[in-house]
Amino acid sequence: MKAQFFLIPMLLFSILMDASDTIKVDSLKPRFIAASPSKNNKNINGFLFKYFDQEEKMIPKKVNGLGMGFNPLGLFFPALLIVYLPGADRWSLNNDYGVVPESKMNTINGVQLSLINMEPTVTNGLEINVSSNINTCAVTRGVAVSPLYNLHHEIKGVSVAPFANVGQKCRGLQIGLYNSCKDFRGIQIGAWNENGKRKLPLINWNFKKS
Repeated sequence: MKAQFFLIPMLLFSILMDASDTIKVDSLKPRFIAASPSKNNKNINGFLFKYFDQEEKMIPKKVNGLGMGFNPLGLFFPALLIVYLPGADRWSLNNDYGVVPESKMNTINGVQLSLINMEPTVTNGLEINVSSNINTCAVTRGVAVSPLYNLHHEIKGVSVAPFANVGQKCRGLQIGLYNSCKDFRGIQIGAWNENGKRKLPLINWNFKKS
């Protein structure tokens, strides 16, 4: 009787532990459709729907497919940044970039389509953001297109926006009314272009290592 008294709780405890491990494993399995913020969605082979961006205590996600962001803040930032557009040469992109490794950033292999992105994100493919990447680290390898402006800490490829393309490290082509990148190699086409080597209207370039 005493043996049964101790055996039953041990069996129940074992079953609960196995169930807990199963939940943890299931949460890491790739999903076809997932939402964010969520602690249970980390790997997505399909569609990720972000209804709000959460940089603090963010759980990095890997998306092979389409990442869609519907943060409503993206509806208000365009007008605000257009007001500050004349001072675009003083825009700072240093927000915690040096302390956020890519292993702790979201990774999108495919398409990022958002009103605004406020989570550290690496995009390998096509990025389309209405309000671009605000107050966060953005690394894009491919093509970045915005109907207003593009903000990137690092981009390798093509950046196109009617008003401004601003970056810290750029390799490739910038096309917009105003283009600026401190560590730049490639070609800039716009009304005014600035890079680490020179400032010129219409077209600017730099193909030498800094």
